[in-house]
Amino acid sequence: MNEQIKNQKILIVDDTPENIDVLVDVLSDYKRSVATNGEKALQIAGSDNPPDLILLDIMMPGMDGYEVCKRLKSEEKTTEIPIIFLTAMTDEKREKKGLELGAVDYITKPISPPIVIERVKNHLSLKMARESLKNQNVILEEKVKERTRELVLTQDVIIFSMAVVAEYRDPETGGHIKRTQNYIKALATQLRNYDQYSSDLDDPTIELLYKSAPLHDIGKVGVPDNILMKPGKLTDEEFDEMKKHPAYGRDAILAAEKMLGGKSTFLRFAREIAYSHQEKWDGSGYPEGLKGDGIPVSARLMAVADVYDALISKRVYKPPFSHKEAIKIISEGKGKHFDPSMVESLLEIEDEFRNIALEYADS
Repeated sequence: MNEQIKNQKILIVDDTPENIDVLVDVLSDYKRSVATNGEKALQIAGSDNPPDLILLDIMMPGMDGYEVCKRLKSEEKTTEIPIIFLTAMTDEKREKKGLELGAVDYITKPISPPIVIERVKNHLSLKMARESLKNQNVILEEKVKERTRELVLTQDVIIFSMAVVAEYRDPETGGHIKRTQNYIKALATQLRNYDQYSSDLDDPTIELLYKSAPLHDIGKVGVPDNILMKPGKLTDEEFDEMKKHPAYGRDAILAAEKMLGGKSTFLRFAREIAYSHQEKWDGSGYPEGLKGDGIPVSARLMAVADVYDALISKRVYKPPFSHKEAIKIISEGKGKHFDPSMVESLLEIEDEFRNIALEYADS
């Protein structure tokens, strides 16, 4: 007999000492414990050293075997213990009742030792197989979780590394990055209360938008210093060069996606934001002149966040606007520069935008 099976514990429950003695002798290869009534059986089964299988007599004074079985199956700690009923009754209805209560088998009295031995061994083997499968599933689930954690960390590192490049290129972007990604998260969370956006903005999407937002201006790494850092107003030619930064950003992210195996990656939102955040609702933006719903939702969110932050921030070419002035300007751009629903959402949570601006204000 398999050594692992021999180490299993069997609880024998019977109110007749002679029956217990016979079963203890028949099952001498196992660890055994005995109970002469239902209350004692429940106590042993619920202890810190529970049995692996229970042989349970049906006809006992006080609590019968059916009631014992019912209680064992109702408790989380004992519900998985296999129960084999022992009975001198061969009534089909009684057998059906026991199986419905959760018993795995019936053995009739007087017992046949070889049958008892084989049935006990079979049910212990089944129990061990179930537990092994359950343990394997737990191990697999942990491996999947660990792999998922590794993938998420890898994604975060890739996005962070690319964002650092942009931040080193443009010293004004540090606080801007923190603020805009928090604006996007707040705005997207509010916007999903609108029916037309509820299916697009679930928790994982909002989290990915939050992580992707820092890459919206990564294309500025391709803009010459004399334009990017010019303290005054850009000439038309210089502005035309500045307007290339969405394409530079898209191409940089596309190159990263290609290395990762294609376009359907976690960088999709970053690519959309980088390329389309300068588009306008009425089609007057750049680089494609996209209009309305033709602009990705991620880029429409970024447009609101980016413009609000640009307005309230001090730049070498302008003083900061107040929160109230910024909200007024964005409201006036409703249906022109911005998605009307997003402007409405912003107005509903404008205090949250102001608090984000204060929390991540430039030093």
